[in-house]
Amino acid sequence: MALRIHNTLTGRKEDFVPVEEGKVRMYVCGVTVYDDIHMGHARSMIVFDMVARYLRHIGYDVTHVTNFTDVDDKIMVRAAEKGVEPLELSASYIDAFFKDAESLGIRRADIYPKASECIGDIIAMVSEIIDSGYGYVTDDGSVYFSVEKVEDYGRLTNQRLEDMANQGRQVLEDSGKRNPMDFAVWKAAKPGEIAWDSPWGKGRPGWHIECSAMIRRYLGGPIDIHGGGNDLIFPHHENEILQTEAATGQPLANYWMHNGMLQVKGVGMSKEEKMSKSLGNFFRVRDVAAKFDSRVIRFYFLNTHYRSPLVYGEDMLEEASAALGRLVNNYRALQSYAKSAAGTDDAAGPIGDAEKAFRDSMDDDFNTRGALEGLFALAKATNRMMAEGTLSAKGAADAVAFLKDADDVFGILPEDAADDGALDDVMSILIDIRAELRKRKAYDLADSIRDRLADAGIVLEDSSEGARWKRV
Repeated sequence: MALRIHNTLTGRKEDFVPVEEGKVRMYVCGVTVYDDIHMGHARSMIVFDMVARYLRHIGYDVTHVTNFTDVDDKIMVRAAEKGVEPLELSASYIDAFFKDAESLGIRRADIYPKASECIGDIIAMVSEIIDSGYGYVTDDGSVYFSVEKVEDYGRLTNQRLEDMANQGRQVLEDSGKRNPMDFAVWKAAKPGEIAWDSPWGKGRPGWHIECSAMIRRYLGGPIDIHGGGNDLIFPHHENEILQTEAATGQPLANYWMHNGMLQVKGVGMSKEEKMSKSLGNFFRVRDVAAKFDSRVIRFYFLNTHYRSPLVYGEDMLEEASAALGRLVNNYRALQSYAKSAAGTDDAAGPIGDAEKAFRDSMDDDFNTRGALEGLFALAKATNRMMAEGTLSAKGAADAVAFLKDADDVFGILPEDAADDGALDDVMSILIDIRAELRKRKAYDLADSIRDRLADAGIVLEDSSEGARWKRV
């Protein structure tokens, strides 16, 4: 089965065929750095971290670019409130972003461009848009994109321009816009604002043009995959398409991927709302990560298909923790069991089923939910075989190898599990001591060992094959 991706541009799943065989160029819209990242950001970050991991897992050479918007109205407002320079503020939040991303097990993108470092590229693209007849300069030195010049505006949303007008930002009559739906590709500077010299006077880039220019600079075009949250489809991604095509005459991206929003339902809310800073209903990653392990957070997001909406709540994370715990316990038990197994069943059937479920699900538009169901089915089968004593050492080792291979994509299993040899040795000694105490009928001491291990998060399970241990 070939990899198939749901393409927002066409509204259907399509076979993935990269521009250049064996290589993938992927751009994912990053954050506007005026505050700490929240769990809504975390969902998109983990989703596209997973996408990049899987593409590499199946053999693609991936160039993954995620930008920082470090020039923006919100940044300037926050900087003024704090009494610092805008770029100083954004730099501090970029540092915080990397710390939070690391706490989520996010592998770094290959390139993290900043808008402030691409001003020359942005000015060049704005000039090309004007020269192509799609842009116009206003009296104050701003430059706007004329949407009326485009015949098929609305390709991602599948709406007509007049239908989208009500969703657009209304502007003051003296702004110089010719049409309320026109959008700024260059904004004339107001007194005291951060600004750069341009052919139209001092100013700064509009939001949409930043991504178009950074994509062209670092990835060329057309690129293979453009990703982001589905709240960016309109107007951000629609406008990116217009700008790039006006300047280059080429499509921006062949496949558009959008993750569903993380929603919050709070007291007094009649329905779920998108988690966002503007609504004030957000939860910072660093606060959540202080309560829940990063692997639990990753599992929570990956246990739902990336395009589906997801409601946030600590109760959901508690459920995710319990579910993941079952998978982790199986993983550790298999590692321990492989060292002393006496069974003869190599578990080829359950492992093969899990491998097929993993690959078929992931190739079906990155269906992580289906892939994880395959892992749980394997856990159920191997737990039964270990309890019955039929699983062979090879079967346990092969199951561990598959789980480690799958986890290269998910990042949800403990990294130190395979190297837990020292603890394994200590536990073997304790199990032997406890067995000897029971032979001598020193049950109080034997039970004390069991109880104190339980207090430390380690459970002993007695069976006909002897005692085994697992973490809880």
